[in-house]
Amino acid sequence: MFGFKFLGNTHVPHRKNTAGMPAVRMPAPDEVLLHVSQHIGAPAKVVVKAGDEVKVGQLIAEAGGFVSAPIYSSVSGKVAKIEKYVNYYGQAVDAVRILSDGMMTVCESVVPPIINDLDSFVEAVRRSGAVGLGGAGFPTAVKLEAAKNGTIHTMVINGAECEPYITSDTRTMLDDTDHVAAGIALLEKYIPELEKIYIGIEANKPDCIAKLTEVFKNDPKLTVKKLPALYPQGSEKVLVHNCTGKVVPANKLPGDIGILVMNVSTLAFIASYAETGMPLVERTLTLDGSAVKEPKNVTAPIGTPIGKVIEFCGGLKEEAGKVLYGGPMMGVCACSMDDPVLKTTNAITVLNKKDSAPAKDTACIHCGRCVAACPHFLNPAGFSQTLNMEIKEDKMARLQATEVLSCMECGCCSFVCPANRPLIQNNRIAKAELKDYLAHQATLKK
Repeated sequence: MFGFKFLGNTHVPHRKNTAGMPAVRMPAPDEVLLHVSQHIGAPAKVVVKAGDEVKVGQLIAEAGGFVSAPIYSSVSGKVAKIEKYVNYYGQAVDAVRILSDGMMTVCESVVPPIINDLDSFVEAVRRSGAVGLGGAGFPTAVKLEAAKNGTIHTMVINGAECEPYITSDTRTMLDDTDHVAAGIALLEKYIPELEKIYIGIEANKPDCIAKLTEVFKNDPKLTVKKLPALYPQGSEKVLVHNCTGKVVPANKLPGDIGILVMNVSTLAFIASYAETGMPLVERTLTLDGSAVKEPKNVTAPIGTPIGKVIEFCGGLKEEAGKVLYGGPMMGVCACSMDDPVLKTTNAITVLNKKDSAPAKDTACIHCGRCVAACPHFLNPAGFSQTLNMEIKEDKMARLQATEVLSCMECGCCSFVCPANRPLIQNNRIAKAELKDYLAHQATLKK
């Protein structure tokens, strides 16, 4: 099993241009597109049809399984059609297109949930549509299920926000502190086994550290942890190690060692839902990048075309080379300006052609910088070499032995490589090949 380190992690440019800008709420767009796979797990199942009138907060797609999350309308209006939408992973999924009436009428079913114990709390979180708002999108209720067996003793709250440009969590900590505190209080109340709570915040956010330290100064369980501003500080397993000193084993989750990890914005949303009953229908995100005319933090209805968000921020000052969901380190390219804001969209980063031009790669010089940068002690250059092996069984055995599945795809290896090798792309290919191979081997044993 590979462990974690902290020294050697990567210094990336912070570019937190919008850190001092509170989020601005944009008006409802003329239409929204809500697809059913905005989370890790089974896609949601559409429960409306073309022609139906819908209101804000009305269920339009129910959870498709235990690891899933419901989808709610973010505007009031009429369902135009149910269509197939190809997401940025190339998957064709169902999507509900809703024409807004501009009224933003709230559905009658939006009422505060009744919560009186852990079971009803978890069920309320499940109905809220909550997923990890740091970008991963894991259904929050599934995380909380681990608390039912009484083994969760520590909570680590992610306020690191280590990607360049992104400041949406920063603004949540500064502008929605009451809901962050209320969310933590709910978990303390319904998970009495919690002995220790850490809020991990990078040192480049002194205002957040100061404010939350003051807010929680009388909570003996809670420590605001000032962390070095190094990437990828906000990655779940790295954050756990740097806050608690504990290592999450390979192929395990923090919950397996009694630790619950929550994002600050997720906690703030849970508190808001408990107070109002309004499910997850909007997203606060950062719009920034070298091509953006007026960078902003924006609160937009989920399903809003990203082109409309860019328009709201004054448009582009030069031609876009790449439009990313997320930041420049782990972000995924959007297919078009019509692609929608998702539950997991904490940022839209628009880079100009110069900043997004692919660098010409050359032969590996065996400098070891990718190994030094990897927070898991992995060997990205070695994975690339392994992919060229001709005998499949030998290739798969080596990938498994060198723990390619422990790669978190943070991109540090590619960022530091002086030969501009496509290391993170090769890591993803290696992981996909090994997962397919292992799945095939499992079917042969049945």
